[in-house]
Amino acid sequence: MRVESSNRKIAKDLLAHYDVHARRLPWRAPPGSNEAADPYRVWLSEVMLQQTTVAAVAPYFARFTDRWPTVADLAAADDAEVMAAWAGLGYYARARNLLACARAVARDHGGTFPDTEEGLRALPGVGAYTAAAVAAIAFRRRAVVVDANVERVVARLFAIATPLPAARSEIRAAADRITPDARAGDFAQAMMDLGATICTPRNPACGVCPLREDCAAFLTADPAAFPVKAAKKARPHRHGHVWWIERADGHVWLVRRPDKGLLGGMRALPSSDWSAAAPAATPPFPARWSALADPVTHVFTHFSLDLMVHVARVNGDCVPPGQGEWWPLGTLEQAGLPTLFRRAADAAIKETTQDAWL
Repeated sequence: MRVESSNRKIAKDLLAHYDVHARRLPWRAPPGSNEAADPYRVWLSEVMLQQTTVAAVAPYFARFTDRWPTVADLAAADDAEVMAAWAGLGYYARARNLLACARAVARDHGGTFPDTEEGLRALPGVGAYTAAAVAAIAFRRRAVVVDANVERVVARLFAIATPLPAARSEIRAAADRITPDARAGDFAQAMMDLGATICTPRNPACGVCPLREDCAAFLTADPAAFPVKAAKKARPHRHGHVWWIERADGHVWLVRRPDKGLLGGMRALPSSDWSAAAPAATPPFPARWSALADPVTHVFTHFSLDLMVHVARVNGDCVPPGQGEWWPLGTLEQAGLPTLFRRAADAAIKETTQDAWL
């Protein structure tokens, strides 16, 4: 009984704090609002926010909802336009899943999102977390919503000593115990806000936390020690080459990466395979290639990469092998290059060698 009372107190105290301090975000309804949040906007924001910050997502969300204000509009969008609009957000499989899900909602559900976790989970690309978040926030269903912020808050509330990722089932069970039947969506967003603004990974602001009286980690000498994390494995390092082919009239040759795989479906510069041992610099065709002095470096989730940039400036009658398109340099930003290739492009544009003509 005492434990149940404490769990209810956590929800009550956190919701009271949220009613006053909730972040105002464009995909949210105000705390305690009688008007439910738009499922499309909630779903879109949750997909964008995976592995990404609110500050990074906000301008993308605004552009997407201006351009595609409903799920039906997004379902009818051209794949290349959506991928280009997504460029810079990373984790590009999310953009492909976004389109697949929007089209399933439009095709199979009359443009209306299912209102249960089970129904949402059946949609392409919608996992357990996203289904729970949309069900709770948009449809006011009781659902246990655990993202990285919530995971950290719960691990500290209960001083869960099991290292991640093994602790996740224990954390979810604890989150289930404190999730209220009423206002589950507000509670989920309150937990997200708490983790993002107060219960931060480093230097948590315990002095202003509404839950500190019930927080087991607060009673320890080091609340930031939770959640306990397993030792990280070394990230593999790979190498590759990328080819900047610039035509005399101010166009650059772009290709499209295969639909499946890393950066699938995105426009890109031609490149070699990426491997642990530096591959041979075999250009796509003979030309006066000039290699930049320093590689472009990029860190993906599972590996880091050094990419050597090779530049050739060619005459107007040059036709590189394979499928691609000549893109005007003046509108290169509209091509939607992923960050890695945007960096390579920036490096090539700065290259001042003037004698690399075919």
